[in-house]
This record gives sequence, structure tokens and C-alpha cells, in this order.
Amino acid sequence: MRTKKPVLAAVAVGLSMMLAACAPSTTPAPAPADTPKAAETTGAGTTTETTEAAAPVGEPVPVAIIYSKTGPLAAYGETFYQGFQAGLDYATDGTGTVDGRELAITYTDDGGDPDKAVAAAKEAIGNGTKIMAGTVSSGVAGSLIEQAEQNKVLYISGPAAADFITGANRYTFRSGRQSLQDVATTSGQIQDGSKVMVFAQNNAFGQGNVAAAKAVLEAKGAVVSELLVPEAETEFTPFAARILDEKPDLVFVAWAGATSGAMWQALSQQGVLESTNVMTGLGDISTYGAYGEASDKVNFLNHYFAGAPDNEVNDALVSYLEEGGHQADLFSPDGFVAAQMIVQAVREGGDDVEAMISALEGWEFDAPKGKQQIRASDHAMIQPMFVVKLKNDGGNWVPELVETMDGADVAPPEAG
Repeated sequence: MRTKKPVLAAVAVGLSMMLAACAPSTTPAPAPADTPKAAETTGAGTTTETTEAAAPVGEPVPVAIIYSKTGPLAAYGETFYQGFQAGLDYATDGTGTVDGRELAITYTDDGGDPDKAVAAAKEAIGNGTKIMAGTVSSGVAGSLIEQAEQNKVLYISGPAAADFITGANRYTFRSGRQSLQDVATTSGQIQDGSKVMVFAQNNAFGQGNVAAAKAVLEAKGAVVSELLVPEAETEFTPFAARILDEKPDLVFVAWAGATSGAMWQALSQQGVLESTNVMTGLGDISTYGAYGEASDKVNFLNHYFAGAPDNEVNDALVSYLEEGGHQADLFSPDGFVAAQMIVQAVREGGDDVEAMISALEGWEFDAPKGKQQIRASDHAMIQPMFVVKLKNDGGNWVPELVETMDGADVAPPEAG
């Protein structure tokens, strides 16, 4: 497997939180309490939770799940965790075992801190663990990638979206989507020669979106321009006027922070949303009501919402979560798929990491989002993506599927 091209690594800088960041600011929902586990304190100074299970035939397989139970991405970590429980139940038929061997899973909170994650990884590896998974933060993922390569253990990143994870090394895989797939989802809205304007803040996040749009959409025949706004700007009417003057066929909005609400209001009041196709990323459930009067006038690219796929695996995910009092949300499939990948790796590879890698490379399987495949050359996760609209349902804004984008059509460029 080859190393990722520099341009793709640069694209990742501004895109790691694309779907969540484009919504107006909302207060993150606190992570609900986990399912009760037997807790113990590790030498890394973090709390771990070990799944209790009846003693199976054969030696247990140690697995380390390192994720954000606390910290700025705790809500995403909880969604991943619950999705993982659903996937584990599905992939093992409720036994928590693979061919009679218990999956001895330890859950460690990294708090979004790379140092804590590395300490947890080193401790797990020192105790004989050969499988790590779970990362929510792209910054944490960068550190765990290094640990996986140095120690020759399998690593499966979760919701972390940074593009550099794909193709990082032969030991690293991902269970979620990557940022280039987010951008590629807009390609169904353009034709050869379409004028696409990236409307974003003039910071690393915005500049990263410009780079991604040029890398992906220009290859599909679009002409990409940019309108970057100073981060401190609070008056957006002049920028809305510039969009109207330039008459793009598609405006791709990448925005984060406290000025999001005022920005969307300006685009709506100045008629931008009626004059052209405006598209941005739809985040988790907590953001659905945050767009105000712009809610039903914007097209959204989307990684997942519970009503988008129609298949038995998604039904299993949704049902499992509902029975436990949870909702399927943006990163639920990332946890579910991570569990599927771990079971596949152990079933086909046993304790041999090289055999685990071979078992995952090229693997095609049914996931909550539909048919997915791990690209053998660079471990990209080829998967469907969705285009959605928000509709008012009894006073609540809820997503409605517009189009399912085939995984091959939104596949990221091959790392090499």
C-alpha cells in the first residue's frame, strides 16, 4: 500500500468536522450514561470498562476501543459506542464471541486528547492487544496511526474523517467515511462546466474545503471559485450580493462557529437560496433545527440518518438502539461497521495481524448504509452517501432523502 499524496493530506486539514460544523452553533448534547460495565483504572490514568461475558471455548481475543467518552466530541463518541454495541450484537449473533472465542473488549476514554489515547494504546499493546478501534477525533487518529505501524497491530479508525487516515499505512483502516467523500457527494448536483462557488471562512477549515472542492469537483468537470470571508466578519449582506452577481450553479457552504446563524439568515433574506442551488453538510440530530428560515431551502450532503437506508442491517441497528432507549444518529454506522470489521478480522485472521489485514482488504459486506467495500490498495471505505432536505414535521425539522449516491460515484481518489 502506498503513501497518500501531499495534496490529499492538505485537504484533510479543513474538513475533519465537515458535517457537524456547517450547522449554526448549538449546545452539544451530553453523552448518556453507558451500559453498565465492570470498571477498572489503568496505569494511563484513564477509566476502562470491560465487557462481562460467560467464559467461552478458546482463549479470549483482547480488543481496545479508544474513544471520546468525555471532551468536546463526547456526543459523537457516545453515538459511536452505542452503534458499536449494536454491531457487536449483530455480527456475533448476540454472543460476543467469534468461533467460540470471547471478544474481551476494553473501553478507554481519550477525552479527545492524543496523549491520553497514545498512553491507552501503549498499555493495551503491552498487555497483548492486537486490535484497536474507535477514534472520534482526527487529531487522535494521527497519533494512533503511528502506534499501529510501530507495533504492527490492527487499527480501525471510527468517525474521524481526515483524509490522511486512508492510505496511512498497511495496519490502518477506517469504519466511517472521509472528508473527500463528503465533497464528492455534491457531484450529483453538477454537470460538466458547472460553476461551483465555495463560500467559507478564511481559515484552515474554509481553505481546506476550497482545496477539496478543487481536487474532487474539478476532476468531474466543474469550474470552482471561492468566496472567503474574514473570521471576525458579522455583516454578510455584501457577500450575499457577490454570490448573486457571480451567478454560480452551486454554492457549497462550509461554515463553523457563532456567526453561522447570521450567515444563513443573510443568504435567505438576500434571495441567494432561491437563486441557486445551495449545499452544505447535515450533522447530527441536534443540528436539525438550527437553520431557521433557511431550513427547507438548502440541499444537504449527509453521511447517515436513520431513514436514509432501506435494508435489514440498518433495521437491526435502529431496532437495537431503540430497544436500549437510544436513537440512530450520524455516527451510529461507524460503530456498527467497526464491530463488523473486528469480527471479520478475528474470524478469518485469528491472532495473526497479517492475516487480519488480508481478511479486511477487498472485503465487501452489507452494512447499515448498504453495500460497502474496503478498497484493498489503500483501505478507503467505499460506501453510499446521501443527499437530503429538511422538512417541517409537526414543528420539528427532520431529514428527507433526496438521492442516494452510489459508493463508486463518491469514492475518494486512490491514495498513492
